[in-house]
Amino acid sequence: MQIYQILDKIDDNQLFVPAFQREYVWRKDDAKKLMSSLIKEYPTGTMLTWETTNPPELKGNVKYDERMGSVKLILDGQQRITTLYMLIRGKIPPYYTKEEIKNDPRKLYVNLETLELEYYKIKKMQNNPLWAELTEIFLGNIKYRHIIKALKSKGETITDERDDLIYDNFSAIEKICDRDFVEQVIPVHANIREAINIFYIVNASGVNLSDAELALAQISGYWPKARERFKSKLFSMEKEGFVFSLDFIVYVLLGALHHGGSEMTKLHSPENKEQLINTWKQLESQTLDYLINILRQHFFIDHTKEINSAYALVPIIVYTFNKGKNHLTGEEIQKIKKWFYYSQIRQRYVSQLPQKLDKDVGIVVKSEQPFDDLLNIIKLERSLEITSDEFVGRDIRHPLYALMRWYFKSQNAVCFSTGIGIRRNMGEKYMLEWDHIFPYSVLKDNGYNPKNRIHYSLMQEITNRAILTQVANRTKSNLMPEDYLEWVENRFPDALRRQCIPMDKNLWKIDRFRDFLEARRRMLADELNAFLQAITETQETEMEMSVEELISEGESNELEFKSSLRWDYRQGKVNSELEQVVLKTLAAFSNSDGGTLLIGVKDDGELLGLQPDFNSLNGNKDKFELHLRNLINKTFGKVFATNNINIGFHVLDDEEICKIEIKKGEKPQFIEETDRHGKKIKKFYARSGNSSQEFAIDEATEFIKSRFNNS
Repeated sequence: MQIYQILDKIDDNQLFVPAFQREYVWRKDDAKKLMSSLIKEYPTGTMLTWETTNPPELKGNVKYDERMGSVKLILDGQQRITTLYMLIRGKIPPYYTKEEIKNDPRKLYVNLETLELEYYKIKKMQNNPLWAELTEIFLGNIKYRHIIKALKSKGETITDERDDLIYDNFSAIEKICDRDFVEQVIPVHANIREAINIFYIVNASGVNLSDAELALAQISGYWPKARERFKSKLFSMEKEGFVFSLDFIVYVLLGALHHGGSEMTKLHSPENKEQLINTWKQLESQTLDYLINILRQHFFIDHTKEINSAYALVPIIVYTFNKGKNHLTGEEIQKIKKWFYYSQIRQRYVSQLPQKLDKDVGIVVKSEQPFDDLLNIIKLERSLEITSDEFVGRDIRHPLYALMRWYFKSQNAVCFSTGIGIRRNMGEKYMLEWDHIFPYSVLKDNGYNPKNRIHYSLMQEITNRAILTQVANRTKSNLMPEDYLEWVENRFPDALRRQCIPMDKNLWKIDRFRDFLEARRRMLADELNAFLQAITETQETEMEMSVEELISEGESNELEFKSSLRWDYRQGKVNSELEQVVLKTLAAFSNSDGGTLLIGVKDDGELLGLQPDFNSLNGNKDKFELHLRNLINKTFGKVFATNNINIGFHVLDDEEICKIEIKKGEKPQFIEETDRHGKKIKKFYARSGNSSQEFAIDEATEFIKSRFNNS
């Protein structure tokens, strides 16, 4: 179908977009690339359409009527088609509202001599007739002769070659409307679920949909009002300062309905409809508003800009949802608050979001003490204690800065210049901003070079920041810190202490800048740790990290990956020397503090599985385990194999891997090897960093004495 025909069909109500399609999300750069490809006659992708007499709800104001017969819907390619419509027609297509256009691609200009595409830049384009707005060309408001006439009026020389070049370029742009857009058509007899499934398969170009967006498409297929209802609630929460995405809502629904975070396909079935609608009614009318009030009143969070990862709210929402009309108790709120703070500063959801939500939501649903358990998972991954070193070089993007704000609010901190509390305030000029305590310009004048990476990181460090209202930050001059802080202390006693400013005035001098940072780092670490610990008591629980979490952590002193037991991927055959490498690792863990070995995983965490090993043994995991145990028995003895080794198998992404847990040994373990002369010798291995290292005889003797208390 030619481009002009596509646009005409949209205008004539012959081509529609289903309501389950997302908003226009292309960036301006995407629009430039599309137009560049069209001008150069490069391939530009395809469109997938569906002819149906039973369409889902349509975007825009058009309501399907049976008298319309078979209608055609755009399933894939609508981002490209919308871009073309806006650039060629100069207006928003009828199936979208202005609010649904995230990045308006219009006002794109082209240089008719070079075909360079650029959004308007006054210095570059003003008084240069060669720069023309694409839409004006398509609408016929700019003609080739206008460009030539304008150039001549400016006294420019128009040679035949230049005239031909501009004419050819102008024609190339005008011909875009005649370009064919390859169309693939889903037949009339397909139902909505089949159509969306096909849509998934072909959605491989443009801006790919996330699993959550695909799930939302299916939900909207069997509940047409879903997207509209979700967006309405998102809008009302945004007015309160809490901005969430449609993806976030889908994760909440998956957690509330199916107690997980990864299997979005569970939301695809129309069998969800009644339960999903009822779930959303409770979330919309009760749970989400209650959550926002909890965040404001108890967590000192006034808007989502203060949150590092909003997905940490999903387990909280699921827990609150499951309580129904029963509100959280004071103890529950405190435990949730403590876990939430640690989830932010320890960046629980920075990677593997679906898998971690699977685990965390599962615990919330099943455990009698869920937030104690969740906190102990974080503790397994990383120490809960904040150290002063963690502040070094950290700027305001680091989650510790958010924790500082929450803590300062809990201390009833005030703006240094106005005395107004830093909780959410009315009026734009009283919005919170961050200010340099030692002003940037003052530091620069006193030898700190912003081009020096170390200097710049110290100047921007969060320990050199105070929280002020916007009006204070705008009017505060670049005073020397000793003068400014003295003024604040006199005007608002205790204001400095409430934002953890060291009160030693000698540290306020410009030549003591680094000493000031060091003192405030220690002060913040001490006070933030005390703040977190004082929230509530939590119980120590036994929480084992999942294999997925182990892999995401990467190799360490207590964790190592091996691609295989005996299959050599480089040589493409069995290599018994690899078995010896595995045994060395077991010995090294036993001789150190114990650890875990995962077989079937590359050093970088890529899953390889055990199938090549299984094939080499003409069997399955049973034969693999038997072979492995025989190797361990022969090398270390049956007592060690029974008491110090635990072997298990796990399936991840359809790949089976072996997990070997090695206890800290009670006596040293040696590996017997054959040297180049054929002589059997014993070697000693222990862990060093994330690898197993051989120890020289004298080193091994000393290590064994220290480790096993031998004299």
